[in-house]
Amino acid sequence: MPEPAPVSMSATLAADEAMARRRLAGEQVLSMTSGEIGLPVHPALRERLVAAADENAYGPVPGSEALRAAAAGYWGRRGLGTDPGLVVAGPGSKPLLFALLLAIGGDVVVPVPSWVSYAAQARLAGARPVAVPTRPGQGGVPDPERLREAVTAARAAGQDPRSVVVTVPDNPTGTVASPGTVRRLAAAARELDLVIVSDEIYCDLVYDPTAPAESPALHAPERTVVTTGLTKNLALGGWRTGVARLPDGDLGRALHGRLVSIASQIWSSPTAPVQTAAAYAFGEPAEITEHIAASRRLHEAVVRAVADRFIAAGATLAPVRATSYLYPDFEPLRDHLSRAHDVRDGDDLARFLSERHGLGVLPASAFGEVRHALRIRAATSRLYGDTEEQRRTALEAPNPLELPWIREAVDRVGTILTDLTGTPVAP
Repeated sequence: MPEPAPVSMSATLAADEAMARRRLAGEQVLSMTSGEIGLPVHPALRERLVAAADENAYGPVPGSEALRAAAAGYWGRRGLGTDPGLVVAGPGSKPLLFALLLAIGGDVVVPVPSWVSYAAQARLAGARPVAVPTRPGQGGVPDPERLREAVTAARAAGQDPRSVVVTVPDNPTGTVASPGTVRRLAAAARELDLVIVSDEIYCDLVYDPTAPAESPALHAPERTVVTTGLTKNLALGGWRTGVARLPDGDLGRALHGRLVSIASQIWSSPTAPVQTAAAYAFGEPAEITEHIAASRRLHEAVVRAVADRFIAAGATLAPVRATSYLYPDFEPLRDHLSRAHDVRDGDDLARFLSERHGLGVLPASAFGEVRHALRIRAATSRLYGDTEEQRRTALEAPNPLELPWIREAVDRVGTILTDLTGTPVAP
């Protein structure tokens, strides 16, 4: 009997749990490990969830008609006309992504660096991840030329890559691939006959709404699946709801049938009360869009302040254009970190920051990079307050950096970096 596929705990969730245990033990920690958005639930969504509490039947496997129609409208307003019959909802975009890999089959191209679960999910699906680096500042989308080389080599070696996963905007770098890069990716996928799975859960968190992230579905509509959810833009991680948009055509309809069958065997149907609230959110009434706009402003203000600390310390950092993630590179400080702290790679750096300063970050190796890389990912989304009152105040503040708890957290990052690098990091 074959051994089960090896699987490790999600690096982000494991780091979060470790930080939580230390906090409960009375230690002073600063958690910048996960992308959990520390913001309150919008009252209108809470009201709709409560009102739907009696909806206790299974419901349709692909999701309620109301939710699928609302999601189709959401994509339509972004230039992606969508047939509600080709929308599938699930208990979070994460299980949807896994089910999609099962439905597509074959091996999976993943960008490097990329979100911690893509390669792990590919292995769980019985596939082999094919790693392709991204270009500087173009995180989330594999370099199209290197994609061609890697897929050609993989097929020559007997592998069967059938899909490529992209993240637009990107986790872990907070960058947004340029329209040119996305177009070249779409062309390469068409040449190589790859299905594009575009994880766009951060698309509403691009700081400049006049320069939105461009979806591959605009350039390769016949082969692009788009996924999103409410975990990031509305801080509803605990509600676990996501939606997938299948391409309109023979490929999309075949994928839809397989995806719904897989869903029927794994989760039966999405949670009914959450679907009701999600349908309202995807309808984008003014109060919801204003809430999301406020969260974007908050993310941008805090990310830019923390980015300034990393840059002042001597790290290099691509401009962050979306999300609450930073991916600083300490390569310019390699010799100093080795001599002063015996830090020689990203794992050493993350361990040093955690053990000496209680600062939780993740090493580049968690995102598929070689351990030698001196990069870490830091997330600012848990710095907005420890109570609902603080988080609401942060969301509404004209200048959140003036709030004492946020200013204290940002200044603490600067103090830690001063100790790490020996370079004073001005507030």
